This record gives sequence, C-alpha cells and structure tokens, in this order.
Amino acid sequence: MKQKRFLSVMLLLACFCLTIVAKAPKYVFYFIGDGMSLNHIMGAQCFLGQKGAAQGVAPLCFTGFPYTGLATAYSANSDVTDSAAGGTALACGEKTLNGTIGLAVNQVAKLNSIAALAKEQGKRVGIATSVTLNHATPAAFYAHQASRNDYYEIGLQLAQSGYNFFGGGDFEENVNAADKDAPQLYDVAKEADYRIIRGYDKFQKGHRGNKIILIQEKDAVEKTLPYAIDATEDDLSLAEITTAAIEVLDNKKGFFLMVEGGKIDYAAHANDAATVFHEVLDFDKAIQIAYEFYLQHPKETLIVVTADHETGGLTLGNGRYALNFPALYAQKVSHVGFSRLVNRMRHETKDKVTWDQMREALKENFGFWDTVSLSASEEQALYDEYQRSIANNKDVRMAKSLYYMDEPIAALAVKILDNIAMVSWPVGSHTAAYVPVFAVGNGAERFTGQMDNTDIPKRIAEVAEYNKENKK
Repeated sequence: MKQKRFLSVMLLLACFCLTIVAKAPKYVFYFIGDGMSLNHIMGAQCFLGQKGAAQGVAPLCFTGFPYTGLATAYSANSDVTDSAAGGTALACGEKTLNGTIGLAVNQVAKLNSIAALAKEQGKRVGIATSVTLNHATPAAFYAHQASRNDYYEIGLQLAQSGYNFFGGGDFEENVNAADKDAPQLYDVAKEADYRIIRGYDKFQKGHRGNKIILIQEKDAVEKTLPYAIDATEDDLSLAEITTAAIEVLDNKKGFFLMVEGGKIDYAAHANDAATVFHEVLDFDKAIQIAYEFYLQHPKETLIVVTADHETGGLTLGNGRYALNFPALYAQKVSHVGFSRLVNRMRHETKDKVTWDQMREALKENFGFWDTVSLSASEEQALYDEYQRSIANNKDVRMAKSLYYMDEPIAALAVKILDNIAMVSWPVGSHTAAYVPVFAVGNGAERFTGQMDNTDIPKRIAEVAEYNKENKK
C-alpha cells in the first residue's frame, strides 16, 4: 500500500515537473487561406489526386496535421463576415463590424493583434500575403481603421508598426489621392528604415537590415502576385516570400509570422474552380516551407492554418453523382489571364477578331473541341457571346468578381468548364460556412473541436505566452 502511494506521489511530482519545464513555442506560423473552406481544400485534393486516376484524393501538407477543428466566422453585425472583420477576429480575438480593421465595434477602441503582442514580447514579426500589403487581412495585424478602403492611411500604419518583415504584391494605393503633396508610401516606409526589395532574386543577393519589405519585381496592374496558374518562373511566389520571411525573422528570441493565401478568395469570387485549386496548392507550398522549419525545431514551433471565411459556396458535384476534374487540367490560364489575352487579340486585330481566332484561343486555353467535348448548346453560347461582345467590336465587360472586370467570354468559358467538371457555384460572394483549423507542433492540441474565429488568436497567445491584454 505504501509502495503504491509512493508511486502515485512520484507520478504526480513527475507530471508537475514536466509542467514546470514545458516551454512555450518560440516560433509561431499563422497561415490564413482567404475565402478557403472545406470544399476548396477537398477540391484541391481531388484536383491533385485525379491526375492519372479515375477518382480519389491526394493529401496536402497541412491536411496531414495531427490536430483539426472547425471555426465559426460571423462578424459583429452580420452572419456573413467580410475580410476586414474576419481578419480582425483572427488577428485580435474580437468581433467587429464588416469593413473595419483593428477597431472594436464602437470603431474607437484600438485592438492589439497577436502580431503586436509578439513584438511586445521581443519577438520578430512578419506579415506576408499573395495580395497587397495594405489589404484587409494583412492590415488587421498592424492597422486600426474604420474603413478597409482607406489604403493610404493603412499603409502609413504599416510603416509605423515597426514589424521586421512585410512581403506581398505591392501597396494597394501608393499615393494619397486626397492630398497630392503627401509622400508616397514607398518613401514613408524608407523614412521608417524599411528597405524595399523588388523580387526574390534581389533578396537573395543581399537584404541588409532588420526591416524589409519584399514585393514583386514588376509592377502588375492589380498589384498582387499573379495567380499561380498564370505565374512564370520570374514571378515572386508566396513560398519564396515565406522562405525570405524566415531568413529575416529567425533569431534566438523567436518570431511570429502570418502568411495569407489571399488569391484563393479572388478566384472564388470569380467562380473559377481551376484557378482556386491552383491557389490552394500554391498556399500549401508556402505551408510546406514552414513545415520543413518545424521538422528542424519540433519542440519550439507551432503552425496553425485556418481561413477568414468561405467564398462562393463552392459545391463539388452538380447532381450527377460524379466529378470530372480531369477536364480542369485543360485550363491553362485564369479568368484574368484569358481576359488579357482577348484584350490583346482585340488590339492586335484592331477590333476585328474572327471566330476562328477566338475558337483557337478557347481550344488552346480551355481544351474545348480538343480534350474537352462541348455540347451543341455550350458551343452556341460561346459563339453568341463572341458575336455580342467581340464581333460587334463592343468593349463590353462585366464585374464577374469584386476585383476584376472580366471579358464576358472569359467568364463564360470558365463557367462552362466548371459545369463539365461538375463543380458548381451558387454565389460569387462570401457565405457563413465553417472554416477549418489545422495545427501541428508545440501547443497544437489546443486547436481541436468547434471554436469561434476569435478563439484562435487567443489560444495562440496563451500557448505562446504573449501578453493577454488586448485593448490599447
């Protein structure tokens, strides 16, 4: 009896000692797939898994993480959040109004993000995205603004944050439209001792200093990284930005890095399935970079992957109890890429694009009449759209997404191909669907079951032992 009691005491003592010596993770990675919900992930796995196979899925890096959960994602004033309120919830652990960045519901009280808390604890901090640096989700980690559209003011707060690394496409707006005498954001950042580096090649050649802004080398029209399906080897990628961020941030005290796959949302707004799945796979490549770091520091690293909301109401299946994902392999460009191609054709032919020329472009970029068979009605729909907007020399464009004005024939081609692949989209906006949570590493067991999106940063702060005080 005494021996049993002794063993029990020793076991309790051992558990107590383990609790005492357990250390908080020194390195925290926080990945946010903008607009990415369960079907976006499952679709990407089907897209990957059905190459050379009739059916099946191929796992992604983050879907293999040992701890998973689901999160609700409503905002303070709507069951359907936007990226500003969703980003604020994920950054600051508090609900706010749609359209609001880093402010409480009263739009006065400033909210401290976990990035700011990490900085207060002496950690280096990085913010990375595939869209613009002052867009809603990245902004939620450093800015406080009543309107997400105040891009110039948000950019000023980026420079004031003092974070060590920013990486993405570019600034959404570099100048103050209301004040022509106001300095450009590039100059504001340089004044705050940030070094602006354009392109990964230039970064590799040298990145002196502790405050770096890495953006793409060429000045793209939309200021984001190109869609993965459209990207060339010369384009900056999210994986390269993540690699660069780790190189800048890595130090003995540790770091916090948020990485957003922002163009998953853009493609889902446009109801472009193939482009969405390429974006999810590209997002996964960035996560793989962090996972490789975790394998080198398993006891000191936490990786959490989630999303701010679902976009598009993506449905895998359209009533025929099947999927035809191999059809999507024929798509070579995004809706944006094909719109640009059509615009070039207009210009080069002086608005005299023939149906044969358009038919060849559709064949080359969507596989129509080649690897993808069209019904008579689908072919007629494409020809009618050609006649309406191309043959009649009408510069007609429709707002297919919130971010791009597509050529109607580009949007129609994507819609037809998605239908052939048996993928459907009920809306082009956000929905109130659950968002997934995946975690691995030190403290990952905290991210299981159902939670709210505001719980995620709170749990990260608790696990990483950041300051819990939230309001400034």
